[in-house]
Amino acid sequence: MFNRTSRRATAALASISLLSGCSLFSDDEASGAQKITVGTTSEPPTLDPAASWDNGWEMFRNVFQTLVAFPTGSSYPQPDAARQCEFADESNQVFECVLREKLKFSDGTNLDAAAVKHSFDRILKINVQGGPAGLLESLAKVETRGDSTVVFRLKKPDATFPFILATPAMSIVNPAEYPLDKLRQDGKVNGSGPYTLASYTPGDSAELVRNELYEGFADRRNKGVTIEYFKESGPLFAALKNKEIDAIYRGLTSEQVVELEEKKPQNEHLQLVETVGADIRYLVFNPADPAAGKLSVRQAVAQVVDRDELVAKVYQGTAEPLYSMVPKGIAGHATSFFDQYGDPDVDKARTILEEDGVETPVPLTFWYTTDRYGSGTAAEFGELKRQLEASGLFEITLRAKPWKQFQAGYQKGDYPVFGRGWFPDFPDPDNFIAPFVGKHNALSTPYESPEITGTLLPESRRVSDRAAVSRQFVRAQEIFVDDVRLLPLWQGKLYVASTDDIAGGERALDPQTVMQMWELYRKASW
Repeated sequence: MFNRTSRRATAALASISLLSGCSLFSDDEASGAQKITVGTTSEPPTLDPAASWDNGWEMFRNVFQTLVAFPTGSSYPQPDAARQCEFADESNQVFECVLREKLKFSDGTNLDAAAVKHSFDRILKINVQGGPAGLLESLAKVETRGDSTVVFRLKKPDATFPFILATPAMSIVNPAEYPLDKLRQDGKVNGSGPYTLASYTPGDSAELVRNELYEGFADRRNKGVTIEYFKESGPLFAALKNKEIDAIYRGLTSEQVVELEEKKPQNEHLQLVETVGADIRYLVFNPADPAAGKLSVRQAVAQVVDRDELVAKVYQGTAEPLYSMVPKGIAGHATSFFDQYGDPDVDKARTILEEDGVETPVPLTFWYTTDRYGSGTAAEFGELKRQLEASGLFEITLRAKPWKQFQAGYQKGDYPVFGRGWFPDFPDPDNFIAPFVGKHNALSTPYESPEITGTLLPESRRVSDRAAVSRQFVRAQEIFVDDVRLLPLWQGKLYVASTDDIAGGERALDPQTVMQMWELYRKASW
């Protein structure tokens, strides 16, 4: 995975520079604008935005542009490829954007309104299962006026539409390289973002270099970024300790975070930036499974699971128990599952199963991914198995696969119960409810809820003041409790770990918890 010889040579050159009292770097490099290497366990499953409603977003945010995005410190989408965007009517059904002048893709092709329309049309036309078309369910059609104006006409009012446009899934692609009716298959990327993808080796690394034609709000503070992909958290952390990488985003275990917080002598050259996170973990129950499809079984699981113990044993203060799908810090957060079930109670769970005539122990198979959320996931599911089997009411079989295989399995409906994480598309309660309901949701597990999809979401989307929609989302969470199709477990914190010569980690995470690589830079040492 690493070219250790070249890195040792670089270190040797740096030593010569220090001994001789002169710099071998250019002025630009000496001031911090050098290349940065970031390690992660979060590898993109696809390089085509039309197929990704998940962890390809780190890549997309840095090599593509969206019409609007979240500059560091913003809580509402700001123009990016566009110079102006706004609703053109009072009912929140017509949204217009005017593009920046002289925008180009990295190959020199003009980025105009037709390219924007093409990018959205292909998402809807290709309609990848579990893909971002689900985010555009309110979109009726896209129109253009001349080369610079794009008009989005919505089927119904949707005050969240600017937030949707800011997701990396809505990246603008070059029509010459991205067919309207199928995904791009050559493993290459052509965007207009701050960087270009110079090379990509699946399972190994990606090389990002500055896009010299870029026009947008990103102020790039480095010359480029190498992203190293790891399967396990152990080798990832070891690489940081050995200065084989400069920073880590996604993949640290709780033990590693605690080790960094304790400032042990062997880690004096490392630093940790903590950010309040809106990412959550939860279980998904497949209603087609004979056991998981029974409401009483799901209720009994909810009555037994001890979130406090799970968090204490596995995550050691790097997460906190979650009792609703909307996490703390987001309008509409509630404690609906605690209000219904209270503290874990095996006797109550047994009564629920007995009254429904369910024989115990109930056999259930729990699936999780080995490499998406870090190595702590295995310990988490081990603890869930221990808790449920200790009740005497369940017999749990654990199964795991790497992310790509895991994703294919749940999309086909193969798993009775499976664990998922949710990194928000945008910081609004809508994004913790809407993606999980409907026939074609982000989980590929149909969940029909007419009150949520037909009443609560439409009501909330008419309201531009997003702080004023708590009532609808509290009610939606009550419905989630009644159905127990999803069981929230915990809410995490976000961490960027780096060597002590790296700065910008505190500015690198946008409200979508996507890494803005351009904020990272090496501190000037003289």
